[in-house]
Amino acid sequence: MIFTSTNSDETKNFGKELASKLKPGSVVSLRGSLGAGKTVIAKGIAEYLQISEAIVSPTFTILQEYEGTLPLYHMDLYRISGSDEFEMMGGEEMLYGEGITLIEWSEKIDEMLPENTIYIDLKILDNQDREINVVGLEK
Repeated sequence: MIFTSTNSDETKNFGKELASKLKPGSVVSLRGSLGAGKTVIAKGIAEYLQISEAIVSPTFTILQEYEGTLPLYHMDLYRISGSDEFEMMGGEEMLYGEGITLIEWSEKIDEMLPENTIYIDLKILDNQDREINVVGLEK
C-alpha cells in the first residue's frame, strides 16, 4: 500500500489510521532519511493510543517507553552499530513485548526483526510531499 502525504497533519493522521490496525506485540519498522516523517507517524500512533506525553525522537536515549491504552516502545537505532549492540542493551525483549514497538533505523537489526514486522518506508519527493510505502500490514 502506498500513501502520499502533502503535510505533517496528513502524516500524523496516517499514524493514527495505522495504529487502529495494530495489536499488542506489533513491531513497526520506520525507515527513511532524516526529516522524512518517522517521528510524525510515531506521534499519530501515540495519539491513537491516548498517550499524553510529548513524543520526541529518542535519538539520544535510543529507547522511550510510553503508557497509553497499550504500551508504546519507541526506538531510534541511528546511533547504534548493529545487532550485537542492540542485543547487549536488551533491545530484543522489546521486539516481543505486550505493546507496540516502533523502530526508527531498523535496517541496522534487520536479521533480528520478527517475521511479522510491518515495514514503513518514507521517501521525501521533489515537491516535499512524503511517499509512505507500507509492507506487511494485514488488511
